[in-house]
Amino acid sequence: MKYDVAVIGGGVVGTLISRELSKYDIKIALLERCNDVAMGTTKANSAIVHGGFDAMPGTLKAKLNVKGTEMMPAVCEELHVPYRNNGSLVLAFTDEETEHIKVLYDRGIKNGVPDLEIIDKEKVKELEPYVSDEVKGALLSNSAGIVCPYELTIAAAEVAVANGVEFIRNCEVKAINKDGGYYKLDTTAGEIEAEFVINAAGNHSDEVAAMIGDDSIELVSRKGEYYLLDKSFGYLADHTIFQCPNKMGKGVLVTPTVDGNILVGPSATDDKDKDNTDTTPEGLEFVLTKAFKSVPTVNVRGAITSFAGVRAHPVTDDFIIGYSDKSDKFINCAGIESPGLSAAPAIAKYVEELLLEKLSADKKADYTMTREAPVRFRHMTKSEREELIKKNSAYGRIICRCETITEGEILDAIHAPAGARDVDGVKRRTRAGMGRCQGGFCGSKVVEILARELGVEMNEITKFGGNSKIIFERTK
Repeated sequence: MKYDVAVIGGGVVGTLISRELSKYDIKIALLERCNDVAMGTTKANSAIVHGGFDAMPGTLKAKLNVKGTEMMPAVCEELHVPYRNNGSLVLAFTDEETEHIKVLYDRGIKNGVPDLEIIDKEKVKELEPYVSDEVKGALLSNSAGIVCPYELTIAAAEVAVANGVEFIRNCEVKAINKDGGYYKLDTTAGEIEAEFVINAAGNHSDEVAAMIGDDSIELVSRKGEYYLLDKSFGYLADHTIFQCPNKMGKGVLVTPTVDGNILVGPSATDDKDKDNTDTTPEGLEFVLTKAFKSVPTVNVRGAITSFAGVRAHPVTDDFIIGYSDKSDKFINCAGIESPGLSAAPAIAKYVEELLLEKLSADKKADYTMTREAPVRFRHMTKSEREELIKKNSAYGRIICRCETITEGEILDAIHAPAGARDVDGVKRRTRAGMGRCQGGFCGSKVVEILARELGVEMNEITKFGGNSKIIFERTK
């Protein structure tokens, strides 16, 4: 397996980089250690497109956040991914915090953030009536938005694969050696050779860099815990509502999602285990206590699930993007913590430009940067549904009642480029299992459909790859 470029990491950054590079006449491999894309930080974050006022002026974070936020609506439109420009509020509850949001405003102006405004209590309550009466004012960022991070990642991977990128699952890189002009990657999927390597391995990007002798990347794994509230629980916020940030991050937020839920979190605790996504009573209690300060009507009885994600905090407090000092054919893309999702489209363009400084490549005569809009049966009118079912009866069979997801949509998710291979893969692509019952009713049917379409026994189907089997054996 020999490639011009190997991209290590199937998160939002790695897949968007692969999508950008896929328009060139070069051979590319996208390597992911898990069974699917979007399995790390990408699937467990706040899903916010930040305005760009928090990062320090002059940093890559500031530059790429503002540019990525500007690019995001068009990228989402190309990829048919839900995006909403809902704006954000940073609340001030004290005189000291009022002064701090003025600092954030000035920082945002230096960073080139458009449509920033400091508003008083009356305006805050007009925009968000459920915000605490204790609020004194807020920083309003009208350019901020929300997006579905894993849908964005899946869509980018689909386009990349459709353009010829080879997506290699369950491909953990164990060692990297140089042999002549090529890197030899020892992986769990076999040996892979590549002239250029792009290290977008998230929490493990420091380990990947160290494989070529680059010990310059120092990361801290920072865990954040969240509650997700049911859509039927009622309206709590339209904007993304922040509290004043601190040294551990942007603080606990209350925000709508593009699918109509309310998300509350995250906590922020440093953890030596880079893959520890367990939730804790202490972390979730912290999240609720902080959320009550912003929106007192937040109620855990509306929670349908809790989860945690781990982000890679660089000790430099800035993105690490560029050629390694150890090699002019190895690009590090590390320390991509918040606002990494916001910056991701701009990071992809930035890495594309870096690569083309060293690799001569022509654009293909035939490539696409978009994909066909996926069927979303739940959003269709009655007449649209009837017409669709006439063409394909699979869309007439509801599998997930909570989210109104049809068998046809699940089949589309499995057979798409870089398609679903496990239950969570179907869930992220279609929302089957994301409703109030969390897959209690539809889960078994999803297993049956996956086994049938992939031509395997049901006991081979997993929840998220590895040993996460759902059915172990048949009873007599």
